[in-house]
Amino acid sequence: MKEILRLENIRRNFRVGNEEVHALRGVSFTINEGEFVTIQGTSGSGKSTMLNILGCLDTPTSGNYYLDGVEVQKMSRNERARLRNRKIGFIFQNYNLLPKTTALENVELPLLYNSAISSKERVERATRALEAVGLSDRLYHKSNQMSGGQQQRVAIARALVNDPAVILADEATGNLDTRTSFSILVLLQQLHKRGCTIIFVTHNPEIAAYSSRNITLRDGKIVGDTVNDHILSAEETLSQLPQNDD
Repeated sequence: MKEILRLENIRRNFRVGNEEVHALRGVSFTINEGEFVTIQGTSGSGKSTMLNILGCLDTPTSGNYYLDGVEVQKMSRNERARLRNRKIGFIFQNYNLLPKTTALENVELPLLYNSAISSKERVERATRALEAVGLSDRLYHKSNQMSGGQQQRVAIARALVNDPAVILADEATGNLDTRTSFSILVLLQQLHKRGCTIIFVTHNPEIAAYSSRNITLRDGKIVGDTVNDHILSAEETLSQLPQNDD
């Protein structure tokens, strides 16, 4: 089993006025290729800090973080940005799409930073990613012409386009109604079946039932790390929801 990321005794402290806040207090875990992991916890548990470290947006106060075999904290800010762009596909709660830009252009964005990819290949790869999330008929629609669920699918296509080592989802269903949330979970489960490694950070404990493993944070420490032997089918749940939910 190939290791995708490893955290060793990660601590993250912040100064708030005269006080030192210990957001993460010695967190260690490994995630292997092909896992679908939820990281959950209530507000203040440390999950946002954890997300920022996993996403190479922040570095720990102490401890080691390895992403696809690379020791992250020894890198410069530019090297981290490059690693983030190549290795991580982000999906955000607010989609983070450019509003007056087509779905295709939004999905091409991560490829613009890679000079080795021609504009023709950019379009081809972005088209394939949008087809993979069921939006082949929406390539030239702008963000403001799409529903929330469609926008989140564009965001997932953008996360996939670089063929990243890991997809990092931050409350990816947080702004969606129940039916649309489950349609996004169906898509994530399909990607997981195809071998994608997914980390889904959430405060919603229900999501854990649809992933292969669940890590629970409380007060900056891991209080639970369990493998899910009975993964529920998001497709089945979706089929049982009333149609008028949205």
